[in-house]
Amino acid sequence: MDVLDAIAVLAAGIAAGAINAIVGSGSLITFPTLLALGYPPVVANVSNNLGLVTGNVSGAYGYRRELRDQRGRVLKLGVASFIGAVTGGLLLLSLPPEAFAVIVPGLIMIALVLVVVQPRLQGWMRARRDGNGRHRPDGSALLWIGVLGSGVYGGYFGAAQGIVLIAMLGIALDDDLQRLNGLKNAMASVVNGTAALLFILMWLLGRTEISWWAVLMIAMGSTIGGLLGAKLARRIPANLLRAVIVLVGLAAIVQLLSG
Repeated sequence: MDVLDAIAVLAAGIAAGAINAIVGSGSLITFPTLLALGYPPVVANVSNNLGLVTGNVSGAYGYRRELRDQRGRVLKLGVASFIGAVTGGLLLLSLPPEAFAVIVPGLIMIALVLVVVQPRLQGWMRARRDGNGRHRPDGSALLWIGVLGSGVYGGYFGAAQGIVLIAMLGIALDDDLQRLNGLKNAMASVVNGTAALLFILMWLLGRTEISWWAVLMIAMGSTIGGLLGAKLARRIPANLLRAVIVLVGLAAIVQLLSG
């Protein structure tokens, strides 16, 4: 990696870290950048995942105020994210890259529809909870299964994982969008961190390749971007944040279909 390549990857990492903290889909910046520089798809995917771990952690740290009283949710849903990430990482190392290519754009589109209709669905669910007297602050078993599924997807590729998570959390949990965005960042950190440990283990066993220079540049950039993105996202009104989520999601679909 020469100086210009390093600068390009660093800049992509900053942008990806900020986008991940605000919405998700930061991989749709760093992953294509690595491909454009000539890295093989699996090497680019694995290196990208490793590099974005610190950015996800810094984004979650930036939301520490919103996460302070959500430990129960983090622990419960974190288990689902962990199991899903291990499964997705193993799939990445054993299945052809085309395995998820057909369903990923559809998955993102469904998530965007859920984001748009979230207020109405949330009101309907709140009315049902008020009517039957039941309230589950940590979500139902369906949410746990959904987070598990998003963990599988995140461990395999991860682009737009944040959009899928925020859509599910926003519908299943009766809470402020900013608090849910912090929870989303925490779950994304679990997924990326777990997958990263798996990839490092596989690298030590000679089962995969990693570009450590790419990892370093993305990690440096995404850490800066994650902190900046968390500060910016907290100041964005809920409706505007929802609009940003939709726009980034549509861009993700276009990029995936064109790729």
